[in-house]
Amino acid sequence: MSGVAKVIPLRPSTARPPKVRHSPPGDAVTTSADREDSERRHPSAAGRAPTQPRDGSSVDGVRSVIVDHIASTAEFFRRRVGGDYTVDEFGFDPHFADNVVMPILRPLFNSWFRVEVGGIENIPLTGGALVVANHAGVIPIDGLMASVAVRDHHPAHRPLRMLAADMVFELPVVGGLARKAGHTLACNPDAERLLASGEVAAVFPEGFKGVGKPFSERYKLQRFGRGGFVSAAMRTGVPIIPCSIVGSEEIYPKIGDLTTLARMMGLPYFPITPLFPHFGPLGLVPLPSKWHIEFGTPIVTDTYEGTAAEDPMVLFEVTDHVRETIQQTLYRLLARRRNVFLG
Repeated sequence: MSGVAKVIPLRPSTARPPKVRHSPPGDAVTTSADREDSERRHPSAAGRAPTQPRDGSSVDGVRSVIVDHIASTAEFFRRRVGGDYTVDEFGFDPHFADNVVMPILRPLFNSWFRVEVGGIENIPLTGGALVVANHAGVIPIDGLMASVAVRDHHPAHRPLRMLAADMVFELPVVGGLARKAGHTLACNPDAERLLASGEVAAVFPEGFKGVGKPFSERYKLQRFGRGGFVSAAMRTGVPIIPCSIVGSEEIYPKIGDLTTLARMMGLPYFPITPLFPHFGPLGLVPLPSKWHIEFGTPIVTDTYEGTAAEDPMVLFEVTDHVRETIQQTLYRLLARRRNVFLG
């Protein structure tokens, strides 16, 4: 094959996702070659035990890990050079996401934030779904941790397609990486195309108001907007999955804001935290808070009339229901938490 990746267009379906859930034949976007490569690189995600040393010695164990790492790295570059990978019309590159993005995020997820995941079974095995979550933390790491939770803990290991602010895609390097990781613009046309094609998408309706709120307002949900995400779910008939994230508010406690500097730099805010900017680059290291991510009971949308997606009152009612569900779950998780850093 040539060194050019194959572009696979998404084909929206007019049929609504089936209500009966069953085991999928495979990932909706990732090719079988990508899945085999991912399972070989991350055997725990495929339900297999990690490779053990043949004679039980730690030396052989380390040697085996090194050999496996070299082999997998060589295989990764072979496929990249040969163009043996697919990219969809949004720029999502499953091979790159599974072999570059996820390995970078997993240590944060497993060892730094020690994320506990609940209710993952509420995300359907097949078909579209819209995950709606609270947003916080000054830097939106919560979306990245949610993507690891779904990819690694869901029975079908589905990718979570983030609907991100346009500012993300305007940043050099970051915008391209975001596309490759599966993110796309947070607008109704893109959301509807993803959902109609059977993808699991995620939206954070609080936007910058949630990410940049002061520490004194932690875990108090901000306004959810006019319900654009509800409209997209209704138009495609997919369920809405409320998602509550605890732990993200404490990674960068925002105690101040340099508004003048933020305006000069074209940023929504320039935060002051106990460690930043006083400690320079060290202040950018997130505090190791203990995280809990819980996916709630699906809210069905395919029972509404065809004109409901245009009715402001219906949109407001459903939006308020989603917001209240997330808020009450946050309170419940916080009441159960003993310590910010120990959980």
